Amino acid sequence: MARLKLMRAPQKYVQGKNSLLSFYEEMKHLGGRWLFVCSNSGYKMCHDKIEKSFENTQDFRRYEIFGGVSSIGEIEKMKKIVSDDEIEVIVGVGGGSAIDTAKAVAHFEKLPVAIIPTVVATDAPCTGLSVIYNDDETFNSYLFYPQNPEAVIVDSDVIANAPVKFLIAGMGDALGTYFEARACLRTDSPSLEFGGITRSAMALCELCYNTLLEYGIEAIVACENNVVTPALEAVIEANVYLSGVGADNGGLAVAHSFYNGLTTLGGHSAPHGNCVAFGTLVQLVLEGASREEFNTVQSFCKSVGLPTTLAEIGITSKDEIRIIAKNACIEGETIHNMAGDVSKEQLYDAIIATDMLGR
Repeated sequence: MARLKLMRAPQKYVQGKNSLLSFYEEMKHLGGRWLFVCSNSGYKMCHDKIEKSFENTQDFRRYEIFGGVSSIGEIEKMKKIVSDDEIEVIVGVGGGSAIDTAKAVAHFEKLPVAIIPTVVATDAPCTGLSVIYNDDETFNSYLFYPQNPEAVIVDSDVIANAPVKFLIAGMGDALGTYFEARACLRTDSPSLEFGGITRSAMALCELCYNTLLEYGIEAIVACENNVVTPALEAVIEANVYLSGVGADNGGLAVAHSFYNGLTTLGGHSAPHGNCVAFGTLVQLVLEGASREEFNTVQSFCKSVGLPTTLAEIGITSKDEIRIIAKNACIEGETIHNMAGDVSKEQLYDAIIATDMLGR
C-alpha cells in the first residue's frame, strides 16, 4: 500500500525588519501568561523589543536564561517553572538549543509554543521535532511532536546583527534539505512526519537549494555589514522556513546521519550546519552524483565558507572516521533511507573520497 502523503508547517510565519515590535499583536491569541526560554544572547537582543510590544497590556511575562543545551535536565527545570507560574504559552528565544528546549517543554506541558530565532544556524524554528541531548551533551534522540510550532517570528534586523558564522552554518544545514528529501523520495521513505513526500514538499526543498545558490554570497555580505537586504531576507527564509518545512515533510538521509555519527566522538566544536554541509557532499559521493552536480555543491560550499575537507570540521584521523561511519549506520539512523542502503564500510570509503576531492 502506498504511503499516505502528508504536509505540516507552523500555523503562522512572520519575518521582517523589527518584526518583534509586533510580537504581542501577532501572538496575543496564544494566551496571557508567557515563559520566554532564552539564550544569553537571545535575551539581550530581543528583550527590549518584545517588552515594547507588550506596552499597555497586563500579560504576565517571565524570561528564563537556559543552560545552553537542549538536555533532559534543562527540560525538567523549565517544566517546573511552567507549573509554578501557571504559564500558558512557551516562547523559545535564541538558537537551535533554546528553541528545541522550548518546543519540548511546550509538548510535555500541552501548551502552545512560539519561536523567535536570534540566529539562523539551523532549521529548528519551524520543525515539529527537537534534537535532545543527554546532560553530558552527547546525542540522545529526536523527539517528534504531533504538530509544528504555533508561530515563528523572525526579526531580520536581529539576524543581520548576529555573527555571520551562524548564517553560514544555517546555509549548511539548509543545503542538505533538497538532497536528503530527494533520496527519501526515491525509496518512498517516510518524511520526518512519517508521511509520504508531496510535490509541494519537494518544491520547497528545491526552492531552498536554488535560493542558497542565488543569494548566498550577497546575504553574507549584508550580514557582515549588519544591513538587511532582499538577499539576506531570501536566505533567512531559506534557512528557517524552506529548510525547516522542507526537511519536516521531505525527510533526512546521509547528511544528518553523518552529523549524528560525528557527535559520538565527543568534544567536537564544528557547528551542526557545517557538518551537515560536508555530509551532503558525502551523500552525493555515495549516490554517484554527476560531476557537474557534485562540483556545483562543492563550489558553493567553498564560496560561502562551508567545509569541503575533514580538517575543517576537526577530524584528523582514520580512527575517528571509522567511529563516525560505524555510529552513523546504527539501526534507526536516517542513512538507511538511501537506495540500496549504506554499510559502515561504504560510508567510510565515501568520507575518505569526499575529503580527498575537497583537498
